[in-house]
Amino acid sequence: MSYQVLARKWRPKNFNEVVGQKHVLQALVNALDNNRLHHAYLFSGTRGVGKTTLGRIFAKSLNCENGISATPCGTCLSCTEIDEGRFVDLLEVDAASRTKVDETRELLENVQYAPSRGRFKVYLIDEVHMLTSHSFNALLKTLEEPPPHVKFVLATTDPQKLPVTILSRCLKFNLKTIPQELITEHMSFVLNQENIQAETSALKLISRSAKGSMRDALSLLDQAIAHGNGQVEYQSVCEMLGSVDNKDVVGIIRALINHDAHELLSQVHELASHGADFSSVLSELISVFHLLAIGQTAPDIIDDENRNLVALALQLSAEDVQLYYQIALMGQSDLPLAPDPRAGFEMVLLRMYAFQPENLDQTTTPKTTSPPTSVKHDVSKATVAAEPKPNTTNNSVSHDVTHSDDVKSGDWGDVVNQLPLSGLAQQLANHCVYVGKEAGQLQLMLAPSHSHLNSEKILQRLEQAVSQYYGEKLIVKIQAGEATTDTPAVKQEKQHQQNLNNAVKTLEADPNVIAMKEILNAKLDPQSVKLVDKN
Repeated sequence: MSYQVLARKWRPKNFNEVVGQKHVLQALVNALDNNRLHHAYLFSGTRGVGKTTLGRIFAKSLNCENGISATPCGTCLSCTEIDEGRFVDLLEVDAASRTKVDETRELLENVQYAPSRGRFKVYLIDEVHMLTSHSFNALLKTLEEPPPHVKFVLATTDPQKLPVTILSRCLKFNLKTIPQELITEHMSFVLNQENIQAETSALKLISRSAKGSMRDALSLLDQAIAHGNGQVEYQSVCEMLGSVDNKDVVGIIRALINHDAHELLSQVHELASHGADFSSVLSELISVFHLLAIGQTAPDIIDDENRNLVALALQLSAEDVQLYYQIALMGQSDLPLAPDPRAGFEMVLLRMYAFQPENLDQTTTPKTTSPPTSVKHDVSKATVAAEPKPNTTNNSVSHDVTHSDDVKSGDWGDVVNQLPLSGLAQQLANHCVYVGKEAGQLQLMLAPSHSHLNSEKILQRLEQAVSQYYGEKLIVKIQAGEATTDTPAVKQEKQHQQNLNNAVKTLEADPNVIAMKEILNAKLDPQSVKLVDKN
């Protein structure tokens, strides 16, 4: 017996075998079990998600010799003939090859006649959006009032091209792209049944390349089995697809962080030597920048598989990530216009290397971290003044101001408030303790728990800011260690907590709050008290 490809061999034969599409399956199963059947159904969705398969199973459920149900027996003559594609009352039509109105009329001439073998005559029209306007007109009348023994199942990848007159006469079901996790799980099941060894990482790579299509995934799996000589291995699949994983583009991002053009191009050469598809590499790079942006704003939702990217995200500013993402996204549209994919990809990276956000540490007003000036509580709607905020922030620092070369550790927080810093560079300064300043060096101490802030790029921003503040070129040297005095960040947190406690006490003494406690037997939840800046 000749080999049957996996996509055909493992095509679902009943609703229970369909992967995903729960929202569609539930409606069809309930309709069949309760005999509430419409005369026309429209299945829309991208390629390989199960439109034609659902149409065949539906036809089988209607014509099973054991009766109409959502669980056809699969063994009677009608079921086996439908599975084998030779059931006379299931008319499968490819609308892309039968677009002429005469062909449509010829197809519909036999609608009035009763089915030859089955209970219903089922017209399964694939890619129905390819019909011409005249063909739609020929179909319309029959679709509106078909004989009771006829059911129409229409399938399309582009429902927007269907006339509204056709859409209004069908029950519409939009099939979703299948999640990668379900595709991976199903491929693993198929390979277990086929007694073929596979690496999970390789299956994940195939499922991602399938882009939500189970048919594409199984076709790629067939190719991977042949390429791997009966096994599905990660490295073999990478070579076959010319694709990369996110760990393969981390080196590129590290080279951008270090502003190392030589290393950047070396990474491209390494990818090219492995036959990488640079369009896929660019797509993966965009995906990683997306994960880095999430890692900077909501690191707790990054899954364990990509947890290593959180530390990488802290070495880039939010502005850098957004700029790199935008350059890569625009580069996707330019890539087909490049002389060759590698040259186009290299130009995208060199654009990232050359164009960087303007140094916001110099141009923006530094964010003060002094305590807020008021507090609001939702229950009492009362506004209570907190301690006034010292005016220590300068938008510009004059070089004429004389600064002491010996800044006491307790005054380092005042210096930080006057530095034109923001973002990660400001965080670095706030988590350091002043050690000393001599011979063109500013010495600070940073706890090991915050060592991720001490990257070359962030340190350069801090050096630029302190050099501007002191009016001389300074090199910042940061040593690791646990300080015996509080950092500016710790002091700010203590001050914030003190202001919060004071605010709670003030609200507890507020007459409105006292009255609500007595009348409504209410309680003040200290956790609900938030400090706000009345500016």
